[in-house]
Amino acid sequence: MSLASSPTSSSLASGSSIGVGIIGLSASGGWAAASHLPALRALDGFDVRALSTSNPDSARRAGEQYGVPLAFGSAKELAESPDVDLVVVSVKAPDHYANVMAALNAGKMVLSEWPLGKNAAETKELAETAQAKGIRTFIGLQARTSPHVRYLRDLIADGYVGDVLSTTLVGSGFAYGGTVDQGNVYLLDPANGATLLTIPFGHTIDALTMVLGEFADLDATVVTRYATARVAQTGEEMPKRTADQVAVQGVLESGTVVSAHYRGGLNRGTNFLWEINGTQGDIQITGPTGHLQIGPVTLRGARGEDRELAELPLPAAYELPALADARTSPAYTIGHAYAGIREDLNQGTHRVADFTHAHHRQQLFDRIEEAAKRR
Repeated sequence: MSLASSPTSSSLASGSSIGVGIIGLSASGGWAAASHLPALRALDGFDVRALSTSNPDSARRAGEQYGVPLAFGSAKELAESPDVDLVVVSVKAPDHYANVMAALNAGKMVLSEWPLGKNAAETKELAETAQAKGIRTFIGLQARTSPHVRYLRDLIADGYVGDVLSTTLVGSGFAYGGTVDQGNVYLLDPANGATLLTIPFGHTIDALTMVLGEFADLDATVVTRYATARVAQTGEEMPKRTADQVAVQGVLESGTVVSAHYRGGLNRGTNFLWEINGTQGDIQITGPTGHLQIGPVTLRGARGEDRELAELPLPAAYELPALADARTSPAYTIGHAYAGIREDLNQGTHRVADFTHAHHRQQLFDRIEEAAKRR
């Protein structure tokens, strides 16, 4: 079944497959090949029918390598294909706007990687365009659909820690430090929109607000401590203008006090620690990097008379058997996002965040940057 003629439909016919076209699935590998493709192929209800790259030759090679029947040399051709129901935009952040707009202009449902646009203006325009056209959209803030974050949300809602008093977050961004891979040099320029604030901090703070609520008030420090970054492959020193320190302090609408600090690079100590402290208990979430949207993470908790934290195993109800072998791969959280998309389209729900939410989240980052400028 093709949804090309009815992109605003809130449900799918029973047993139908969603025809997926992936913009940015390259024969050289990359994020789409490591996450989107294996996730989609592990799940029922999706059929990867098309891909596009920057030119017909590279698209043909990718199509042959991954066994994708339709290979296009442009996003416009992919989006206009009647075999494609859902367009997945998996390219670098500076290129999101043009590729997402091609999908919207073709009237297709679209899942875009986060951030949606490289700035507030692009994000707002894409969100408003999708809303005006009545097109279902999805934004790649997959930390909020990951099993561990959903379980954490339910633990808090069920009163595991009692009333939440405060939460503390510290994370390392992996990139954004004193070294950079050749393919990530674009991260050094904040105008490209792929910053420590928007990506590792952004994914995690979005999950934090899903679990604990939105900010009522905040103050922030956003600074660059590394003046240059060394390109790992060549040793060249490149000027670095993007921030490598993001610190936000504030109060949520619930009254919960927040302290969140992200650092560029990796360090020898704590690379991801999120604690939630309440009147009756405490929960701690740890992981190897600050990219909560990728994982893996471990939950530990204690309450009542407990004196030490103990692991909180993920209940089976939060798992998807089809993704059991992908628990340590990027396909795991992406796969749960796709499962949520399928559920939303079948049942008319809106569990997976859309472009309107992306605009709302971008407004939080604008608040953070404005607060940092006042310091």
